[in-house]
Amino acid sequence: MNFFKKAILIIVLLILLIYVSNITNIPDSILLFKGENFNVKTALGIKINENTDKKIIQTSADIDTENFVEKKTLSVSFLNIFNIKEIEINEIPQAEVVPLGNIVGLRLYASGVLVIGKTEIKGEKPYKTSTIKEGDLITAVNSKKVETTTDLITSVNDSKGNSIEITYVREGIIYTTTIEPVKTDKDEYKIGLWVRDGAIGVGTISYYEPSTKYFAALGHPIIDTDTGEIVSIKEGELVNASVISIKKGEGGNPGEIKGSLKSDEKIGQISTNTKFGIYGTLDNLSSLNIDKENKIKVALREEIKTGDAKVLLTLEDGIRKEYDVKIKKIYKNNDKDNKSMLIEIVDEDLKNLTGGIIQGMSGAPLIQNGKFIGAITHVLVNNSELGYAVFGDLMIKQMRCQW
Repeated sequence: MNFFKKAILIIVLLILLIYVSNITNIPDSILLFKGENFNVKTALGIKINENTDKKIIQTSADIDTENFVEKKTLSVSFLNIFNIKEIEINEIPQAEVVPLGNIVGLRLYASGVLVIGKTEIKGEKPYKTSTIKEGDLITAVNSKKVETTTDLITSVNDSKGNSIEITYVREGIIYTTTIEPVKTDKDEYKIGLWVRDGAIGVGTISYYEPSTKYFAALGHPIIDTDTGEIVSIKEGELVNASVISIKKGEGGNPGEIKGSLKSDEKIGQISTNTKFGIYGTLDNLSSLNIDKENKIKVALREEIKTGDAKVLLTLEDGIRKEYDVKIKKIYKNNDKDNKSMLIEIVDEDLKNLTGGIIQGMSGAPLIQNGKFIGAITHVLVNNSELGYAVFGDLMIKQMRCQW
């Protein structure tokens, strides 16, 4: 009898666990395009219904009123009897963008200094008893803000060897620790940390949205090569760049676009570095040959089909060209990362030029049936003709979240 009681108890607990997990995974809020379906898997008996009496329209003063946000709420209940939670739905009109494909230069400045390594100072490890580690972002020393490596060096030297309190950020949480600097033979004080205060590189700009004056690029974040973490930025600059050379990709050996940054030709500001790309505003449309009349609609993911599509790139002589690609697979329910579609480069001219997808091509816009459907993000290392792309709707939604 005890065995059956235990078995029943375990079954009941498992059912409760399934329901609790299901309810927990239902988001508290979500951003949708007008006409986009809200799909979420629910356990048996869990009902989601619209609250028709809770609907408001909100606009942002920073953008055109055509980009209004309509808010409504959905009620989550059990058997339409017991209310469990509410979901806030933010609906925006389908966006229109000008797809680009230009190679640009990126300069990012961190909102602190990133710890990328450690080293001994005269045989000592001043950081040994501290809690700081690689990947942490130092933001202050003795409550004094640190924004650059120079700020950190100055604060450490000002300590004259006395213990300093370091404020740092790890995974969004603020911590403090103490380190006692060591005096070098050059009468300088060091704490044994290698740090960096920014990042630089080239990439592809995906689109410009005339109604907001925002741009998106890369389709993926800029990652610190030493720590593997997303670079936390305070600000950044978008500058013109020219293609110096193209290294073709081969199986097991990704190719690369090598570019030269024209630092004196600033064309925009970078505001955020996110898992779906970098975003900011453009100041100089003519430098990228942007014609606002060439805007097209952003496709809902339900509209994207496997089969033929185009990718836009500006690789030779500053001329924007269309190349043929195939959409092989579509992962319509994937909102977590930037691997939304599996694509294949089929254009012979592009394969002869690059071998397929190569580094620096991330962000290249994809067009299907006259609509922007997304941007290239990754290459498959063992087959440079295959790679991934992110949905255009995810890029737009991420951009809207910046306001």
